[in-house]
Amino acid sequence: MTRPYHHGDLRRTLLAAAAEAITESGPAALSLRDLARRAGVSHAAPAHHFGDKAGLLTALAAEGFTFLADELDRTRAAGGGVLDAGVAYVRFAVAHRAHFAVMFQPELLNGSDPELRSAQDRASDALRDAVASVQESELRGAGARIAGLSAWSIVHGFATLWLGGALPDVLGDDPEEAARQVIRPLFARD
Repeated sequence: MTRPYHHGDLRRTLLAAAAEAITESGPAALSLRDLARRAGVSHAAPAHHFGDKAGLLTALAAEGFTFLADELDRTRAAGGGVLDAGVAYVRFAVAHRAHFAVMFQPELLNGSDPELRSAQDRASDALRDAVASVQESELRGAGARIAGLSAWSIVHGFATLWLGGALPDVLGDDPEEAARQVIRPLFARD
């Protein structure tokens, strides 16, 4: 049972309630009325803060891109390379399932929202920085842009498959170790 909202940061409370609801039922099932009920506020409160469902999901996606950029920046600051960045991406997806569920669904979002665009750019820059740290020989001659797309595709696909329970049991139950097993061959030398 959710405790009624009484004071503090209502926007933060609503985003947390939205993340909880999306984790339980997915973004399609989310309604502003249910969100208000979960947060213990009037049914008009979510609309006041976000306008509509797309505004709410856009704010949640922007928050997710910020969390992802923070995770990647921490990994890079600790001396991690592209493999570590890939594992950080998976770690983010597992820890922030609801954010991950909406971040890459442009049909649900207000793509022109400046907060969203800024957060997307920051996360993109962090991913690009991770890939740029790889020696050209490790990319097997791929251009930087293609290398970045390759790395992102693998880690995003892995995270999506992991969250969906679609990966074989042979990888074990630790998403970070499983990600290392799957990502490492991308950078194996011929």
